[in-house]
Amino acid sequence: MERKQGFFSALKEEVVRGLSPARSRSKSPARSGSPISGLFSRKKNHHVANPEPLIVRSGSLRPVGETLTPLMEGPDPDGGEVGDSKRSGSGLGQWMKGQLSRTPSVASNAYRRSDLRLLLGVMGAPLAPVHVSTNDPLPHLSIKDTPIETSSAQYILQQYTAASGGQKLQNSIRNAYAMGKVKMLASEFETATRVVKNRNVARAAESGGFVLWQMNPDMWYVELAVGGSKVHAGCNGKLVWRHTPWLGAHTAKGPVRPLRRALQGLDPRTTASMFANARCIGEKKINGEDCFILKLCADPQTLKARSEGPAEIIRHVLFGYFSQKTGLLVHMEDSHLNRIQSNGGDAVYWETTINSFLDDYRPVEGIMIAHSGRSVVTLFRFGEMAMSHTKTRMEEAWTIEEVAFNVPGLSVDCFIPPADLRSGSISEACELPQDERGKSAIALAAHRAKIAALEKAHDSSIDNMVWKVEV
Repeated sequence: MERKQGFFSALKEEVVRGLSPARSRSKSPARSGSPISGLFSRKKNHHVANPEPLIVRSGSLRPVGETLTPLMEGPDPDGGEVGDSKRSGSGLGQWMKGQLSRTPSVASNAYRRSDLRLLLGVMGAPLAPVHVSTNDPLPHLSIKDTPIETSSAQYILQQYTAASGGQKLQNSIRNAYAMGKVKMLASEFETATRVVKNRNVARAAESGGFVLWQMNPDMWYVELAVGGSKVHAGCNGKLVWRHTPWLGAHTAKGPVRPLRRALQGLDPRTTASMFANARCIGEKKINGEDCFILKLCADPQTLKARSEGPAEIIRHVLFGYFSQKTGLLVHMEDSHLNRIQSNGGDAVYWETTINSFLDDYRPVEGIMIAHSGRSVVTLFRFGEMAMSHTKTRMEEAWTIEEVAFNVPGLSVDCFIPPADLRSGSISEACELPQDERGKSAIALAAHRAKIAALEKAHDSSIDNMVWKVEV
């Protein structure tokens, strides 16, 4: 019986032939081709004419031609859940194509669109607190004239590097690729007078997928598609850019920083570099497991570079929880505080906290990769009057389906920013949820007129609230 080629096998053949994000970004950030969608155009019954080399994927080796009849991985069009896999000739690729092309149903209301916009903005492609380079060596363990908090952190990072595969093996990796599935949900919204919870969690969750490419030094590109919308972001080593359907393509303020999603168990070398200047502040149990806590604070220069006009980033702190048993990173907490000063009025504060739990570590070519995890995000708005305080809770769960290192054909040309990238950058605070009638939003709009013009066209009738998403 003739076997059909699945999405992952098609991916391997394309990777060997030199598949890269550059092919998909030749026109504009609103392109139809992409590291995801470029694979969708392949015919389902296409067969491999010649044997291809073996590619390591999540710890397994298999020639390109030897494939099983693929499973349909993702929501069943008839209403089944992700786990209820069925035989299909299209597999995950056809499902993700559906995520990109589906039209919202009539039942989808304005609140759902607003939730999706907020979900993609806050959790789609957030950045790490500070700039680090994979070319920078880790500090040597030093005890003399070194505070105990610093030397302890250096020792913990050495254990983490060894547990993740060793520094020699990690230094041999020139580039990396990962693909996964995600589910996102805005689970709770709280005001001073009421709490609104999403009771039908399974139905309200938005499903999708992402691809991530990385290359030394400090280059990366991510594309995430959820609920019919896409977010692109990338870095060519000199600037970080981002494209969303509501803001278009724009650069991020401040220094070049790694993608936070890469720190979630996908890039141990960058993770170790991120905590190189951290301090060990104690211990804590995470899911019953004893962990060391490393704390990293963004420096004042970085915070100032990321601020703009009336919007000021006061602090950005990252906590890493490293298992005392395995040495691996099992939990990460990321918190930053924004202050927005309105013209002649009280300041408004926004605190964003992201808690990520990393699970299912498995070796890929000797490198320990977390193959699943979940994040809980809290947006807390306070200041002005107590009655104006709000809190929004969002959740994300992800699984990693494919991982590959040293992918042939990947070059610096694959990370070139879009041709229609706007001159001038957009600060993070400008993209936080704001009351369109509030004084703080007016101050920001006056400071950045082009952002106000873009935001005015979106969801102006949704409970007098416009969600402005987070970089």
